[in-house]
This record gives sequence, C-alpha cells and structure tokens, in this order.
Amino acid sequence: LPERLRAALPWALTPAQDRVVAEIVADLGRAQPMNRLLQGDVGSGKTVVAALAACTTIQSGWQCALMAPTELLAEQHFRKLVQWLEPLGLTTAWLTGSRRGKGRKAMVEAVADGSAQLVVGTQAMIQDGVQFARLGLAIVDEQHRFGVAQRLALRAGDGDVEPHLLMMSATPIPRTLAMTAYADLDVSTIDTLPPGRTPIVTKVFADSRRPEVLARIRDEVAAGKQV
Repeated sequence: LPERLRAALPWALTPAQDRVVAEIVADLGRAQPMNRLLQGDVGSGKTVVAALAACTTIQSGWQCALMAPTELLAEQHFRKLVQWLEPLGLTTAWLTGSRRGKGRKAMVEAVADGSAQLVVGTQAMIQDGVQFARLGLAIVDEQHRFGVAQRLALRAGDGDVEPHLLMMSATPIPRTLAMTAYADLDVSTIDTLPPGRTPIVTKVFADSRRPEVLARIRDEVAAGKQV
C-alpha cells in the first residue's frame, strides 16, 4: 500500500519526508507502542507522511485514526486522505460532533466492525459509543490543542492492545525543550519544504491596526493568494 500511494502521487517525497517516514515505519515494526512527535512547518508535507504511516498500519490488518482539534481541520485532512486512499480501495470514516442521526450511526458501526480502515474526525471519535475493532495507529494533529486525557482516551484503542501514537505539530519545538517537556517522546522533524513551495510570510499586528490587516487580506485574496 505505501508503495502504491507513492506511485500515485504526482510528486516525489523530499529527503526529509523519506527520513521521517523511515523512522515511523521502524517504530511501527516494534513490539512496544510508538510515541513520536512529527513536527514540520505548515506546507512541509506532514499529512502525506501520516498517510504513508496509515497505509503501513492498514496493510498489516489494523485500523488507523486521525484526530484533529476542529471540524475545519479534520475536514481538510479527510478530503485529502480520501483523494489519496480511496483509489487504493481503502474505506475512510468521518466522525465529528455535527454528524448525527443515521449518518453517524452508520459510521460508528463501520468503525466497530472494522470495515472503516481509516477514521478521521474530532474528539467525537473518543466519545462514548465509539469502539474500534482493531486500532493500531492513532494520529493526533495539532497535538498541543488537546488535553492529556483526550490523547490518552484515543490511545486506549480497543482496550486489548495499546496502539502506536503519532502526534503532529507545526509549532516548532527546539530539541532541548522537546527533550525536557516530552522526555518519553521521540521527535521527527521535517526540516525542508518541498521544492516550489512559496515561503510563508508571518506578520504580527497590534489589535489597533485591525483595518490595515483586513485591507491586506483583501489585497492578497484579490491577487489569488491565500491568507
């Protein structure tokens, strides 16, 4: 599956992405649960690394869950992952707080019977009533936005086996600080952007300059750019 996904991508992975994929796959092959933080700038390609980790997990007969802090972010991941993984024959479930009624019931059943190999959503996937058939890998995006209890709840998995845990963050954490704050955590860093990526400009404005910010946003969007 990982090879088929790579072959289907319209671009090649960067050396940095290849390196962190190798680190994650090595962890997935071990008997003890992975506990790894994947960090990299916005646009550095963390999602495709997560997708390759999911493929490695799924081809071994396990389920994978990806939890994001907001519905908007979860939906972005869902659209991208469906686009990549559906052509490979993989089924992806979608679980968020706004999904109710028959749609939610069908998704919860697919998670429970294992027919949904990948589950994407918000903390709705750790609510009562959601039971994984065979969770092998839990991926948490923007991990600093979740409480410890929420991450542990996802890591509880199906109750029999503790799944591997991969946390992703675009918040740069210097190595020494990471070692202090996350003594039990391995850290993988994507330290280069894919070729052709426009550098992202970050600016800080005082709240009193709000009209200037809105004008700048209007100009950038009018020029066909994103903000």
